[in-house]
Amino acid sequence: MRKALLALLLAAGVTPALAQEKTFDLKISHWVPSSHPLQKSLEDWAAAVEKDSGGSIKSKVFPAQQLGKAFDHYDMARDGIADVTYVNPGYQPGRFPLIGAGELPFLMSDAKGGSMALDAWYRKYAEKEMKDVKFCLGFVHSPSSFHSRTKKIVVPDDIKGMKIRPAHATMANFVTQLGGTNVQSSAPEVRDIIERGVADAVTFPWGSLLLFGIDKVTKYDMEAPLYVTTFAFVINKDKYNQMSDKQKKAIDNNCNTETAGKVGEHWGKMEDAGIAKIKAESSHEVYTLTPQQIGLWKKAAEPLVKTWGDGVKKNGGDPDAALAELKASLTKYNALAQ
Repeated sequence: MRKALLALLLAAGVTPALAQEKTFDLKISHWVPSSHPLQKSLEDWAAAVEKDSGGSIKSKVFPAQQLGKAFDHYDMARDGIADVTYVNPGYQPGRFPLIGAGELPFLMSDAKGGSMALDAWYRKYAEKEMKDVKFCLGFVHSPSSFHSRTKKIVVPDDIKGMKIRPAHATMANFVTQLGGTNVQSSAPEVRDIIERGVADAVTFPWGSLLLFGIDKVTKYDMEAPLYVTTFAFVINKDKYNQMSDKQKKAIDNNCNTETAGKVGEHWGKMEDAGIAKIKAESSHEVYTLTPQQIGLWKKAAEPLVKTWGDGVKKNGGDPDAALAELKASLTKYNALAQ
């Protein structure tokens, strides 16, 4: 009987090892709308993993905070509420200090190269800093800036007295340093807090401004490559450890620097296209800065490097070495801002 079964399996092209392989149905969670480029990136990631696993790893993507709030996505992967999640480390100030280097102003020039550089640099640090999960990949969006409801933000002094929703912990520190007040909220909540006057301005990428409807409640847009936000895909460790070697390889094949670049590029194109669309809106005033004004912003941002470094030191890291390594990685991938 066993010989007959084996013969049937072999005739069907199924090896005994594959026949015994456990199948997995992964829950992939993110917190942006299904119309966001990340939805397709995660669907493409899931399809590639399914193919590489010989069909034994299938996935379903849950967008728009269906499985949990944006702020909770790292812990959701750690605790198995979802198997793969999309994380903004800067939503939890102080928890992931090292990856925050990618958030320092005027550091990165574009989404694809910046994503590959960040991912290649952060891998060795992720083993400690994100030890509760399996780190899959890291990436960034295109360089972005301030968008305001109340007035043009031209020089650092303009921030004084304003209520601003920052993209992450580094921009929050910047706002505080410049005399502004931070209003914390996840991306899906930004339109509401600006519309209600809880916040006067936001740091946000261009295409997403349209995607979340924030362009309907803002008017003034600074066109300057002020900052990027760092992100990660992370995986539940227990689920990964239950997999066979072949299945782990299917995951690992799609958790690499090349894939990080694809995710960053796909998102970056959407954000970059948003600039022209915002300029076309008669209700918006898009303005550029003079070299002198850019100089003021760069000077004002210098203390953020020390603030970031102090956070890294508290966790036993070497900020000087880490930042030098990141800049070298950005240079390698042609993504270091000039």
